[in-house]
Order: sequence, then structure tokens, then C-alpha cells
Amino acid sequence: MPEFRLADFGSYTAGGRVVEISGEPVRELQFTSTTTYRHDPNGALAIEHAYVQYFTPATRSRLPPIVLLHGGGMSGAMWETTPDGRPGWLHGLLAAGLEVHVVDNTERGRAGWCPVPGLWPGEPILRTVEESWTRFRFGEVDAGGQRRAFPGQRFPVAALEAFARGFVPRWTTLGDAAAAALGAVLRRIGPCILLCHSQGGEPAFRAAAAAPGLVRAMVAVEPTGFADPAALRDIPTLMVMGDYREHSAHWRGVSRRCADFAEALAGQGGRADWLDLPAQGIHGNSHMPMMDNNNQEVLARILRWLGACLG
Repeated sequence: MPEFRLADFGSYTAGGRVVEISGEPVRELQFTSTTTYRHDPNGALAIEHAYVQYFTPATRSRLPPIVLLHGGGMSGAMWETTPDGRPGWLHGLLAAGLEVHVVDNTERGRAGWCPVPGLWPGEPILRTVEESWTRFRFGEVDAGGQRRAFPGQRFPVAALEAFARGFVPRWTTLGDAAAAALGAVLRRIGPCILLCHSQGGEPAFRAAAAAPGLVRAMVAVEPTGFADPAALRDIPTLMVMGDYREHSAHWRGVSRRCADFAEALAGQGGRADWLDLPAQGIHGNSHMPMMDNNNQEVLARILRWLGACLG
């Protein structure tokens, strides 16, 4: 396990808005088996903020703080311990001396969500175990309905159920709020590195584009959304791509869009580097390299890139 000592840790919230609720009925609820509670939902509600937990190692590197943004249907817990109990990227980053800010963005995890009907468009969705098996490229399902892991798979498939316990409800209609909340996080921290995953790519790139000079480098792990390359040309960017992408049309499309974005960023005079793990001889990584059995090896490559860019 990577070793480190902490000088400080804590949490804060950033961004969001306050809305006024009126006209809703007051109800008597059974709060516990012996206590009732008169619930009045009318009044001011604080919503759409981000929750952030930060960790400051006792021994700091020269790199700026790093902000970790989760992917779709997940929270900041994805960076902590892997489903089978190994240290995650949070541990590795702290051992490398980086101050780390772990985000639960709007409507995820400890940021909470708003239950008032109609305030947010659409309905929340929750990812199933079955969807995660194929969408995250752990393996395929055979004709008999049995899951078959891809040969050489590095994700701890025996801990699939533990992984699924990390899924949280998500809305697919709150992209603007998510980008705004992350932007508030960046402004609070100041110059930093931004590391995002999957669906977190779009709010991360949007927030970085709206905060000139704050994001010193970006690491995007298989991002599925982007922002205007012209607004990002001053931010060195590393795209991290795993294995088995050829097995589905979805991931072939994601790979193509990532390559197109990197090309567009380079065309604007920006730096867009490409860490294609299988092309570099590192095989077996899923969509969740921060949880795969070589997660610290992948992180070491990312840290070397950051050191070359910013060290």
C-alpha cells in the first residue's frame, strides 16, 4: 500500500443556488418508531452545489493540487478503495505528494439531490449491474446469459457486486449545473490539475474553458464529452484510453470522438497527448483503470506525464 502522512483533511461545498418552495402540503411523518415529525417542505432549499473532500499530505510535491471528478452514476468514492479492497488513485496521489480534492458533483453522493417534483427536468436513473458489465468493458454475456470476462481482464470481476454498491442516482439533464458547480470548486482552489472520468469529461472541460488560467493541466480518462477546443488550447491535456474498445460500437465511437477532440485541440495550438494503454503494451484495462489490478502502474504513467508538463 502506498504510504503517506496527512497534514490536514476536511471538506467544503461550492457553487449551487437557493430556490424558494411554496404551496406544498405539510405532512406528519413517523420519524422513528416512537417519534413523529411535522414536515413542512416550503421555504429555501440549497441545491446544485458540489461537495468536496480534500486531503493535504505532510510532504508536498511541486505539482499543484489535483481535483478528481467522477464519471456518470458514480461519486468521488470511486477514487478511494477499489471494490476488492486495494488502494485507489487517491492513495497513490497522496503518496506522490499531491494535495487532492475529491468532488461529489451536483446531485451525486454527499452533494445530495432535490426531491421536489418538477424542479429538475426528467427523472433520476440508476445503473444496473448488467449494464455495468458490458458498458464498462468487463466482458460479454454469452448465449446462455452467463457473464464471460474478457481474456486478460484486469478489473476485479469477482467484486462486481461491491462495485455496483457505489452507483448513485443521477440526472441526465443537469449538465449546466454540474459545470457551474465544478467551476466554483476550481475558483476556490486556484491553480490546479483537473482529472476527470467518462461522463465527467464534459463538465470538466466546460469548467476549465470557463476558468482561464486556473487549470494547469487536464487528464481525461475515456471522456464522453468535451468543450470548445479553442477555449482549452492553453491547457495541456492527456487522454487515457483502456483496452477492449473494439468490442462495441459505443466504445469505437467514444474512441473516435476522443481522437477528433485531441486533433482539434492540437489544431488550435494546444497540447493533446494520448496515453493508449494497449498501444503501449499495457493490456487488460477496463473503463475503470483506477480500480483495475494495475491501477498504480497506470497512475504512475499519468504522474510522469504531469511531471514532464508541470514539474
